Parts: sequence; C-alpha cells; structure tokens
Amino acid sequence: MKKLAALLLIAAMTLSLAACGGGDGTEKAKDQGNTEGNAEGSDKEESESGQEAKGESGKPYKAAFLVNGNLGDKSFYDSANEGLVRLKEELGADVFDFKVEEMGGEPSDEGNWEPTLLDYCDTEEYDVIITGTWQMYDALSHACELYPDQKFIFFDELFDFEGEGNPDNVFNMLYKQNEVSYLVGAGAALMTASSEVEGVDPSKNIIGFLGGDSDILVNDFLVGYIQGAKDVNPEIRVMVAYVGDYLDSGKGKDLSLTQFQNGSDVGFNVAGNAGLGLLEAAAESGKYAFGVDSDQASLLPDYAASIPSSALKNIGNTLYQAIQEDMEGKLAYGTTKSYGFAEGGVGLVMDAHYEELVPESIRTKLAELQEAIINGDIVVNSAYNMTPEEIEAEIASVK
Repeated sequence: MKKLAALLLIAAMTLSLAACGGGDGTEKAKDQGNTEGNAEGSDKEESESGQEAKGESGKPYKAAFLVNGNLGDKSFYDSANEGLVRLKEELGADVFDFKVEEMGGEPSDEGNWEPTLLDYCDTEEYDVIITGTWQMYDALSHACELYPDQKFIFFDELFDFEGEGNPDNVFNMLYKQNEVSYLVGAGAALMTASSEVEGVDPSKNIIGFLGGDSDILVNDFLVGYIQGAKDVNPEIRVMVAYVGDYLDSGKGKDLSLTQFQNGSDVGFNVAGNAGLGLLEAAAESGKYAFGVDSDQASLLPDYAASIPSSALKNIGNTLYQAIQEDMEGKLAYGTTKSYGFAEGGVGLVMDAHYEELVPESIRTKLAELQEAIINGDIVVNSAYNMTPEEIEAEIASVK
C-alpha cells in the first residue's frame, strides 16, 4: 500500500514545524506577489479535456475536510464547515457530499495529523481533501508528493509551489487580511481619544496592536492596520507588541494593559487565544479592542461592550466557490489565489452591535474606504511583498 511507503519515507525525513504564518516567510513572501498572475491564465484546462463535470456521472463529488482542531471554534473551522454544508444543501447529497474529520488541536493530537491525512489519501474515495493552516504544511507537502493523483485544497498558509517541486494537485487559498485590517486601523485611528490622556502629546493619538508572533501572516495584518491608521490620521502612533505564541492569554493581557497605561485606548487582537488577554484588558480598562477571525463580540458577551467589530476571514465562502469551480473542471490546481473584499474572502462585522458602538460618521468613512479598496482606488500594503527591513521601517514610522 502507498501508506506503508509513505510512512517509511516520512520516518526518514526530519520534520520541522515552521512558525505561524510560514516561518520568517522571506522566500515564500517573494513569491506571493506573483501568485495572482500565476492563477490567472494557468488553469489546468480540465474543462476542455473532455472530463465530465463532477456530480453528473451518477456519483457525488466527495470532499474530506480534515480539521487539525475541532468544530465549535466559531472561527476558521466552523466557517469552512458552514460553506460545505451550504453547498450540500443547495446541490443535494447526490451531487455533492463531504466528511469532516476532527483530529483534535491539543499537542498530544499533533502526531496523528499526518497519518490521518495519509489514511484519507489511501482510500482514494475523495475528489478533494481540504485542510489548512501552517501546522498542516509539512504533512500536506509530503502527501501531495506521495499521492500525485489526489487533489488538495490548502487554506490560510502560503504554499511554496516552486520549493515543493511545482505540484499540480494543490490549490492554495490565501486571504487578504491586510485589506480588512486596513479598515480596522482606520476605525481605530478615528475612534481613539488618547489625545485626552494626561501626559500624552495631543498631536499624536495612540492605538495598539497585539500579535501572536512576528511572522509574515501577523505582519500582513499589521502593515494594513498601520496604513489604514496613517491614511486617516498621519500623526497616529501605534504601539506594537508580540506575545511570542498564540496561547498565553495572561501575557497577552499584561502586554495590552501596558499599552493602555501608556496612552493607547484602541487595540487590535491578532494573537489567537493569547489575544483574549487583550479583550479582557480592554474590558477592565474601559478601552476598545477589535477582534479577529470570528465575531468576538457575539462570542464573548462579557467583553462585547469593548469590541466595536471584528476582522473576519470567510473560509466558507471561498471553499464554496472553489469546489463549485472544481466540479466544473475549472479550478486552477498548482496555483495560489488570494481572496479579499471583492471576492468575499474577508470582511468587517457590521451589525447592530457595530452600529451601536461606532459613530455613524466613522461607519460611513469605513464603508467608503472599503469601496475604494474594492475599486482599486486604494492599494493596501502587504507584508508578503515587503522585505523584513521594510516591515520594520513601517513599524518604526508610527512609534
């Protein structure tokens, strides 16, 4: 069986987990600026090869969604599952069906992730296997080489096609978090009142940013956040802190309290579970903090009064689109596609709670900025197109 050969090969390999967002991202970052162009016009032309569209052959198109965690996260995984459920409900189980495998997200579960992925490949039952995040990168890179006939969709981490030998069985989905964080930065800069804090220079309002780690993905949020803030207030100052991991909410709280005590009164959480410390610190300090990935105001009612909105990645929308393209033989395997506002890949929560906390004048401005991004009138900076030195210079410009 292929699985035995796969496990023997893997046993001979030295496995190394990258930092969140793909390590330092320097080599991968240089490639992302070209991924949109690669996807455009590099379709594998499956629809022209005479291949019958999936779902019309008498058996359903089947997908497997391997979650390196559990459903119920009210974030990435639930969003992805909702997109698959919506597609099944619309098309019917006789046309599209899927299975979710919850592999667990505890450290003790990690050793089972790759064997589980290989088990699913070995069945040869699924038209596509879906997985995501940096933690599954190594497992996916092995599986796509060992099972060249198996198709994969990989989301929320840049896949280094050139470095992996240019496999043509992976479709890579990224999200323009820099676009939605541009709106968060603009909103934070417009909402800040730190010029009224005793001892703070009134010409320099202050906002904060809490990242899990200084990796390429978090810094993509950060450079968008800084650009949005500077565009609406050129005198803005941004306090930047990194927890060093995505779990230590206590440290996240301490770093955030320090920012608030030093004049910041609006923060942005891009730190996973560690970022819950920022939300707690904001609630205790009577300050504001924008959430990330899920509607954190609705999920955390005790902190909701301090959370004006949250930046979202709409994994479900993009999976819904990608699988429909694949069923038509049009999905461009071997390429990366980035989804932003225009593609429905990212968004800012704009509900009744948002309307209650954010003044109408600011809401109007943010809606105008979002439209300008969609129209191309505003081009948002991306850390993926910047060197580490350029990112540091951008951070230094708002210290």
